[in-house]
Amino acid sequence: MERPLSYTTFDPQLIISMKTDKNSVIGFVLLGGLFLLYFWYTGQQQAAVLKIKQQEEDSLAKVAAAKLKVLDTQSARIDSLKRDSAIRTTAAGNFTTAAIGTEQTVAIDNQVMTVVLTNKGAQIKSVTLKKYKDGNENLVVLANKNNISYAINTAQGQSASSESLYFTASSIEKKADSSQVVRFTIDAPNGQNITHEFTVKPDSYLIDWKLLMNGADQLLTNNTINFKWDVATSQLERTAVYERQVSNICFSEDNNFDYISSKQDHTFEKPVQWVSVVQQFFNNTLLAANGFNSGAVKWARATDTSKDLASTSATLQMKVPAASNINIPLQFYIGPSDYNILNKQAPEMDKIINLGRDMYSFVRPINKYIIMNVFNFFAGFITNYGWVVLLLTLFIRLVTAPLTYSSYLSGAKMKALRPELDALKKKLGDDQQGFAMEQMKLFREAGVNPLGGCIPALLQIPIFFALYSFFNSNIALRGQAFLWSKDLSSYDSILNLSFSIPAFGNHISLFTITAVITSFLISIYNMSMTPTQDNPALKYMPYIFPFMLLFIFNSLPSALTWYYTVSNIITLLLQFVIQNYIIDHNKILTKIDQKRKTPKTKSKWQERYEQMMETQKKVQDLKDKTNKNK
Repeated sequence: MERPLSYTTFDPQLIISMKTDKNSVIGFVLLGGLFLLYFWYTGQQQAAVLKIKQQEEDSLAKVAAAKLKVLDTQSARIDSLKRDSAIRTTAAGNFTTAAIGTEQTVAIDNQVMTVVLTNKGAQIKSVTLKKYKDGNENLVVLANKNNISYAINTAQGQSASSESLYFTASSIEKKADSSQVVRFTIDAPNGQNITHEFTVKPDSYLIDWKLLMNGADQLLTNNTINFKWDVATSQLERTAVYERQVSNICFSEDNNFDYISSKQDHTFEKPVQWVSVVQQFFNNTLLAANGFNSGAVKWARATDTSKDLASTSATLQMKVPAASNINIPLQFYIGPSDYNILNKQAPEMDKIINLGRDMYSFVRPINKYIIMNVFNFFAGFITNYGWVVLLLTLFIRLVTAPLTYSSYLSGAKMKALRPELDALKKKLGDDQQGFAMEQMKLFREAGVNPLGGCIPALLQIPIFFALYSFFNSNIALRGQAFLWSKDLSSYDSILNLSFSIPAFGNHISLFTITAVITSFLISIYNMSMTPTQDNPALKYMPYIFPFMLLFIFNSLPSALTWYYTVSNIITLLLQFVIQNYIIDHNKILTKIDQKRKTPKTKSKWQERYEQMMETQKKVQDLKDKTNKNK
């Protein structure tokens, strides 16, 4: 049974009550939102104020910290100086008055250099050469990164290095021979004293250094003085890279010259007469009249792109007499690597100049007794060294002219036999061994030496290496301009590139181009004079060689590439004159025919060569036969 539908009675008061509750809720929500917005805004304002306040406080803190840091740094520096002074004073022992001082310098001039000496350690501070300029057109300065020192016993259980002591300098004393003397001295209350006496002679790069000690038996341990010599070299030439490569350490050990270039250290096992730190054209050398008994040297080339070349550290020990008063005679040579000057300083010092070493030592006599003397002869009456090089080239070509003529005559004979060689080549085809045997027979019958044309080329090898060493180390060429070259001791450049090509460089040398072009013309001529080659390596080598010279010569001294250019031009002229006006080709053919009619005797070398070729031919025939059967 369905229930009857009931109806609820509508109450207006209830409706009003419901509306009132809804409005109240909306009001509370709006009010809460306003409160939230207020608190958020107030919080943001307070945060901004706090941030500004914090920034102000941070700024004030930084200023205060900076002031405190400065005060702390100054205080620390003062404390450090006080501690250092205390340490140095303690270490100075009986020489307390020499522990603290102010550096003072003394300058001595002669005709070739200015020597600056310092009282700190009583040593050389720098040497300025008056006749030489560096790559920036400033006077060359050497020994500006030079330090030599030794340790002394200053008191019981105390020692100090001489470089930490301040000596007292005397005034410059000029002697009757115009030499100048300066003495640096330190004294102790107990009567001990040390004096460094420096003497600079007129027109000399040699600096005498006399070390005198009173009380040496107490100042030194076991009557031995241990020198420590540190030297750093810097760029003086056009490029640091090349100057770095030719830098090295030279020395005389047991009166025998030696050097290190690729090695970085050397231990002296025998007495040492001198040690030299060498750059391309200058050197800094320490000499001992009585020699050092032992020691070691370490050095290393710089590897960065700076102007530094190398750093050197040497330790040298010397035994002294067991006496209270000793006198140790030492010397410094700080100047140019000039053969005529070094040859007068000490035995073997002239070998500092690289005129040929190690595997190229065979060219040193050529340079020393021939090229150098001829060069100096021409330089005696010609001021421009470019023309001196030209005359030197003419001299060399004149001396080698007989061999040159012999090679051209051999070339003319080869040219006369060329038609027969071409016919043999056509007849034998790919049979290389057969062609070689028939060719040798033809040469023997005609009386032709196939290696005759190689003599001048072989002769050029020792001459080239001799001149490379000579031009690379001859300081007379340094800074000498010729044509477009500003310095004959360095490469010439007609165009500087903004980039560097591996094995070529960042410039283009015009003398290199002229040398390469003339070499190429000679190669073309020689190819026309010799039989056709089927071997690609031999066929194209005359053309490849001039291209290789482009990379080899581009960074070499322009004096060498100028020599090569002149020599090649002379070769081309001689070839033209000899082939067209001196050699009679009809007579050559006649002599070849006459030679063929005369009985031949084989030399042992010819017999062995023919036997070898016959054996190779048999082996090749056997291989060919085997391959056909397969």
